[in-house]
Parts: sequence; structure tokens; C-alpha cells
Amino acid sequence: MKHFISFADLTHDEVMELLDTAEVLKEKRARGKLTDLLKNRSLAMFFEKSSTRTRVSFEVSMSDLGGQSIFLSSKDLQIGRGETIADTAVVLSRYVHCIAARVNEHSTLLEIAAHSSVPVINALSDVEHPCQILSDLLTIREYKNHFKGLKYVWVGDGNNVCNSAILGCAIVGMQMVVACPPGYEPNAKIIEQARELGGDITIMSDPFEAVKGADVLYTDVWISMGDEHEIDKRLNDLKAYQIDPKLLSFAKSDAIVMHCMPAHRGQEITAEVMDGPQSVVYDQAENRLHAQKALLMKLID
Repeated sequence: MKHFISFADLTHDEVMELLDTAEVLKEKRARGKLTDLLKNRSLAMFFEKSSTRTRVSFEVSMSDLGGQSIFLSSKDLQIGRGETIADTAVVLSRYVHCIAARVNEHSTLLEIAAHSSVPVINALSDVEHPCQILSDLLTIREYKNHFKGLKYVWVGDGNNVCNSAILGCAIVGMQMVVACPPGYEPNAKIIEQARELGGDITIMSDPFEAVKGADVLYTDVWISMGDEHEIDKRLNDLKAYQIDPKLLSFAKSDAIVMHCMPAHRGQEITAEVMDGPQSVVYDQAENRLHAQKALLMKLID
């Protein structure tokens, strides 16, 4: 595996290997046992979009592992003055050992990967957010100990995170149900790809029917970056897809609630649920750090 552009770039065994490594690194960090496994290694972080968890977790990951990170917004690079993506990728890969790119359009990520001689990580595009799902799987395994037979229910907009979740569930063997209004379905090609991988994927519009027997409930913001021009429409279309105590009561009593954050309390999720006993949102946020450490170690070394 040279690049991590899509979650489907990982096999089942690679996912398990990364989760095992992440668990070891998490336990060591809790005991103050940091390593220098990436000493003298550098990560270039090219971000066209703002970030909290992705940026900080990658920067701290490299620091904890003895390496360094270099943050580069599009305003910091000559791309802003007309240099091509291809030229930028070629030059950056002569300097650093890995590139993490957070881009507006997935095609930019593919172009970077096509011209880079070092591994490229998808730190978010309009099609996928695979790093998020890697940390989510680590969190689910911590709480449920396994994946086979679990029912994972996505509620709301079938966005880029949902697309990666569909692939992740297919690879590890979780049943996935997406509850969304018409017009907000996940990427059709990704659904087809997941089913070819053996995934059990169901798309429906009734959120209450969808969450019956759910082990995992997941939601994300209704207005993603780039969708700000549709605020009123989205708030109206998605208002019936809020994870609140009533919807949660239809899931299993030990179901966990997940959100990749940032969260808009009172829209896609209520404060009562997000701050409640079944919420694991802060654990999954922390696990971005540990999962990405494992990923960086695998790709760079």
C-alpha cells in the first residue's frame, strides 16, 4: 500500500494490523512511553480546508513519534500564484517522507498522488474521509470487542464520511444501514464497490426503522464545508434525522453514539445525547491520534 486515498486501499488484515498497532501506541502514550520510530522523518500537510482534529492529531502524531510536520495552506504555497498541483507534488515529495492533503475536490488528491514519490494520505476530500473511519473502527472495537454481526446505522446526510464508513463496514464485516432523505444518499459508486467487497448495505428514509437493533448510531453535520449556500434547504430536509433520546430509544440499550465532530448541538444531535452516557464522541476524537500514528508508521516505514 503506497497511498491511503480511499478506505478501500486497505485490506481486512491491514485494518486489523493498524488497529492492533494503534492500541499498543495508545497504551504506551498513556504510560508516557513515547517512541522515536519516525525520527528524522517529515510530514507535509497541504490543507485547502480548515481543520481542528485532523491537523492537530497529525502534528502531534509526528511529534510523539520523533518526526516533524510542516503545515501548508494553499495560501502558503505557489499554487496560489499559478503553480500546478503536479509540480508542487513532485517537489514536496523530494523534501518529505509523506504528504497529507485536505482538499476541496477529490481530483486534486488523485493528482497529488499521481505525481508524488512518497505516500499520500487523504486527510479529507469531498468524496471520502478515510482517516476518520480508521479511528472510528478503533473506538468501536474498544467498546464492542468485535465487528462481525454489529449493526452500524448512519443517520442524516450521506456525505464523505458516510462514504468511507460504507467501505469500512464492508471490509470489517459490519452491517450498515443509512437513513437519509431522498437526494442525500451516499455515493452510488461507493455503495456498489462496498457490495462487491461483500458489504451488507441498506439505504432507507425512515430513521426510526433504520435504528431498530442498532449497535452503533452515527451522525455528522447537516451542512458540510462547501454546502453553506444550502443552509435553509438542508435544515428543512434533514430536520427529521436528528439523533435525540426518542430515536436513540429504538436502538439497543447498549448502543454507542458517534459523531466525527465538529457537532452542531440542536441540529443533527441533541446536547442530551451527545453529552449522555452512550456517547463516545470524545473517545473517537482522541483515537484520531492513535490510529493516524499507526497509519504513518505503516506508510513511511
